[in-house]
Amino acid sequence: MSSIFGNIFKISSWGESHGPAIGAIIDGCPAGLVIDDNYIQHDLNRRRPGQSKLTTARTEEDQVEILSGIFQGKTTGTPISLLIRNKDQRSHDYGDMIEWYRPSHADLSYDLKYGFRDYRGGGRSSARETAGRVAAGSIARKLLQDACQTEILAFVSSIHHIESSVNLKALNLEQIESSKVRCPDPTASAKMADAILAAKKGQDSLGGVVTLLIRNCPVGIGEPVFDRLEARLAQAMLSIPATKGFEFGSGFAGTMLKGSEHNDEIFYEDSRFRTRTNRSGGVLGGISNGEDIVARIAFKPTATISQAQKTVNKKGESGILKAKGRHDPCVVTRAPVIVETLAALVIADLFLEQRSKSQLF
Repeated sequence: MSSIFGNIFKISSWGESHGPAIGAIIDGCPAGLVIDDNYIQHDLNRRRPGQSKLTTARTEEDQVEILSGIFQGKTTGTPISLLIRNKDQRSHDYGDMIEWYRPSHADLSYDLKYGFRDYRGGGRSSARETAGRVAAGSIARKLLQDACQTEILAFVSSIHHIESSVNLKALNLEQIESSKVRCPDPTASAKMADAILAAKKGQDSLGGVVTLLIRNCPVGIGEPVFDRLEARLAQAMLSIPATKGFEFGSGFAGTMLKGSEHNDEIFYEDSRFRTRTNRSGGVLGGISNGEDIVARIAFKPTATISQAQKTVNKKGESGILKAKGRHDPCVVTRAPVIVETLAALVIADLFLEQRSKSQLF
């Protein structure tokens, strides 16, 4: 099982949904970065469960404990160990999942691969695991803020059939966080909330799309050919549970344009190269060009629902499963901060790689 991500700014994620704790270890963070618990906690609070009727009823404090690597408010250059305790597990809700497979869940594939699995809350396959990644990514975000003034934002751009209209140039975190569904379009936000509550009432779930925006990304990062910036971002985003698609820049819509329509005109202004449009999403040839990075990530509807569904057990016998437990009717509303911090891990790692090979003379 691969639980390590990154080359220089490297993290190792550990823990299960219903184990005693989850967390992450960071190796490769430079010394001297000013960081405190509150900075990390802010991102964890945005991800934690039980925020409203729109999310799972599981209640976790998600209080981060820094065990090593930070002293007197600064990173020491040694491994940073982050721990988040699980306090509200209800493993007895998952008794039926010992033998029966949830449709479209990792239950089946884990059994096929390992021959054994932790059925409690999905174990390692649960999105609960992302709390450790958010904590680690928060430190990567701080590194980029201090070194490059990089700003990373993500918001819910659609849920089910409801699309939003958002001005990316004017977007800020306050607009995103003012919405319970983290959609900065007030009209769409209200419709999304109603749709989620209706799905929850019907014992069903919804999916949606999160849009990622990165401002002031360091210029020149990305390693052709296999470690292109968009390829590394895609790897990170598609490692998030429930993701089913990644679209960069103009994405699939760009296939409907001619080259003369799609190309971004280049001009020179204020001692830097710019483009008049940004259909390339801030990356050319796998390397950042200084424009805003824009991507979209698709999340499927939550697999575990309380409706009766046809399935089979370990013996291959057919039956009906009506899943118990506490589950998000829509995982998308808690996903933006996961997307942001995973993006921070990618950008920080590539930034340090670029610094390590910059020309000396």
